[in-house]
Amino acid sequence: MKRFIIILGLLGIIAVIGGIKFLQINTLIHMKAVVPLESVSTTAVKQETWQQAITSVGSLSAVQGVTVSAELDGKIVEIAFEAGSSVKAGDVLVRQDTSAEAAQLRSAEATVDLTRVNLERTRELLAKATVSQAQFDADAANAKQAEAAADNIRATIAKKTIKAPFSGKLGIRLVNLGQNLKAGDALVSLQALDPIFVDFYVPQDQLRQLAVGLPVRLTGDAIADGHVDGKVTAINPDVDSATRNVRVQATVQNAEGRLHPGMYVDVAVELPVINKVLTIPSTAVLYAPYGNTVYVVDEAADPATHEKQLVVRQQVVRLGVQKGDFVAVTAGLKEGDTIVTSGVFRLRPGSAVKVNNALSPEAQLAPKPKDS
Repeated sequence: MKRFIIILGLLGIIAVIGGIKFLQINTLIHMKAVVPLESVSTTAVKQETWQQAITSVGSLSAVQGVTVSAELDGKIVEIAFEAGSSVKAGDVLVRQDTSAEAAQLRSAEATVDLTRVNLERTRELLAKATVSQAQFDADAANAKQAEAAADNIRATIAKKTIKAPFSGKLGIRLVNLGQNLKAGDALVSLQALDPIFVDFYVPQDQLRQLAVGLPVRLTGDAIADGHVDGKVTAINPDVDSATRNVRVQATVQNAEGRLHPGMYVDVAVELPVINKVLTIPSTAVLYAPYGNTVYVVDEAADPATHEKQLVVRQQVVRLGVQKGDFVAVTAGLKEGDTIVTSGVFRLRPGSAVKVNNALSPEAQLAPKPKDS
């Protein structure tokens, strides 16, 4: 009898414990899970007016550029320039030894004087019919040959005085005083930097939009504090058969000398076409191979409490050109839609969010990032 009572007691305790657990589990099942709201920044889709442009990557080249070299053999007796200095056309850069040519010139000039005297004497005698016309012609030819020989020596001396062929900026000196030069040896690089050319390529389907005189805007690492403006000055008449691109050349002013041949720059040719576009910050876009998307913020009622809350939906968009921190949207959004601009990688379709624009970065059409 006692054993039966003990068993009944144990079964009662087990039943009480089981009932308590059942009530706890049932309560948890019917309780609404509290999910923390994601904090995001938002902005409204705006319609703006953008000037249409053709973009490319260009390379700078000098309007005139050459490596000055020696035309004749000879020893350097004077270096008349400083590396990195600016020179004008005709400035002497290097003088070679011309002592031998100078001596030859004096002899040639003496011969010229003698042949002139002989020619003058022969002319007087010819007038008196004392000498023949053939003698006069021979003396005239001798005088011309003597003058040509003297001119040849003068030309040699002039070539050994090496001058700047045009105004520009010199590079690093490649020779030393007393060095024996051979014909063709390089002396120094000379580049005309103001103005300067920028060469770039555009696809053949955009060729019909190009014209000489269109404004060009250059940006890039070499132009850290803004942009440089120029104009299209030449368009190649032929298209590259391998790439189907056409070469275009623009000219820009470079008075401060910040741009140098060989640098690359980002080029935008501004077309005389203005479009109205819907713009969003590029940080709002989730880029993916299967389609680019953004999160649109909508107001919806909570199914359980019927309270209004902000939820997001993922929207596929078609993008156009990018300008600064903004990108144009050609399909998928309408003006006034509210989209998430930061925190998009933490979201899922249907996520509840709260808006906090206090620390939202400001998007700019012409951003100027500071050096790190």
